Amino acid sequence: MKKDINEGVFPEETLLKLRIFAECFREWFPVFLYSPFVHSIRIYDFFAGSGQDALGNKGSPLILLDEAKGNNRQYCGANNKEVIFHFNEGDRQKVSNLRTNAGDFLANCSEANCKSQCRYSEPVITGTDFKEMFSDAVFQSVLRNEKIAKFILLDQYGYSQVDEDIFKRLISSPMTDFIFFVSSSFIRRFKDHPSTKKYVETHKIPFNAEHPRECHRQMADYYQSLIPSGREYYIHNFTIKKGSNYWGLIFGSSHTFGMEKFLKVCWGIDVHSGESNFNIDKDWEVGTLFHQPEISNKKQQIKDEVRKMILSGEINDNIAGFKCVLRKRGLPILFTEVVKELEKAGQISRTGELNYTSTGIHKAKEYRIHLQPKEGVK
Repeated sequence: MKKDINEGVFPEETLLKLRIFAECFREWFPVFLYSPFVHSIRIYDFFAGSGQDALGNKGSPLILLDEAKGNNRQYCGANNKEVIFHFNEGDRQKVSNLRTNAGDFLANCSEANCKSQCRYSEPVITGTDFKEMFSDAVFQSVLRNEKIAKFILLDQYGYSQVDEDIFKRLISSPMTDFIFFVSSSFIRRFKDHPSTKKYVETHKIPFNAEHPRECHRQMADYYQSLIPSGREYYIHNFTIKKGSNYWGLIFGSSHTFGMEKFLKVCWGIDVHSGESNFNIDKDWEVGTLFHQPEISNKKQQIKDEVRKMILSGEINDNIAGFKCVLRKRGLPILFTEVVKELEKAGQISRTGELNYTSTGIHKAKEYRIHLQPKEGVK
C-alpha cells in the first residue's frame, strides 16, 4: 500500500515541489484570466491527495484555490470568465478528506471576503481512476478546445500513470500547460524490468551509471524526443534529490511565454542551473572562494553554444535566438548577453527593430543579425 504523505508532515522535498506548483500557477493564471482569446479556464489536479498535511500545510488543491485569489484578492471578481477547478483522487479516504479540507477552505474564504464577488465555482471533486477519467469523451473534448485554457497537474506516484500515450495527448492539446512528477531514479534503477519498459522506452535513454544525478535531466530529454520533428514545443525539468534518489518534475508548453515563465520560477530557485535542489553541475557554491553569482557552468555552456550558432550563421535573428535558448532550458537574457558581447567585439551588427528585450519575448520586435568581416579580410 502506498504511504499517504498527507497523514504526516510534508517533507522538505514535497514542500519544494508544492512551491514550484504554486509559483508556476501564480505566473500562469493571470495570463489567461485576462486573455481575450480565452472563454473559459479549467484547472485540473489529477492526483490531488487530501488537500493538506497533519500540520495544515496546504497541498496542491488548496494551493491552487489560494493562488487563484491573487495578491490581496486582486482576481476575486476581476472578470466574468468561467473558472473551474477539478480535483481528482483515486483513494476513497483521501477524497473524503479533500472534500472536508476544500470545504473548510472555501468557508473560511467566504467568511473573510465578500462571497457575492466570488466568480469561481466550487471545485469539482471526484474519485475516478485517472486513466479512465483522462480518456473520458468530455475531458478529451475540453483538451481539444482552443478557447479553453488548461492548467494540468499530474502528481503521480512513481511513473506508470503518465505514459507515452498520455504525454502525446497532452502535448497535442491547445492552450494547455502541464506539470507532472516522475520517479526518475526508479526508472534508471529498474530500466530493464518488464514493468518499467511497459511505460517507458528505457532503451532510448542513455542513463550514465557514473552520473546518477543527471537521470531526471535525461528523462526530460526522453520526453522531448517524443515530440514530433519540426513541432514547436518546450519541455523543462526540475530535479528533486531526496537521499540517494532523484525525482522530479516535467513541464510542457507549446508557447514561448509558458516556457519563459516556468524557467523564471526554476531559475529563481536554482541560480546555478535552473533545474535542481542541489548543485547538479558542480558550480562554485555560495560562500566559496571562486563563487560568482552571475556565472554558472550551465549558463556558460548555453552561451558558448549560442555564440557558435550566431557566428556560423545558424542563428541570424533574435526570435530564433530566444527560442534556441529556451530549448536549451535557459533564460532568454543569455541570448541578449551574447549579442551584446559580439556587438562590442565588432563581430556582428544588427538591423531592424533594435532592442535588448529579454522578457516577454513572444512580443519582442524582430531584428536581424549580420556577421562582420574579420579585420584584414575583404
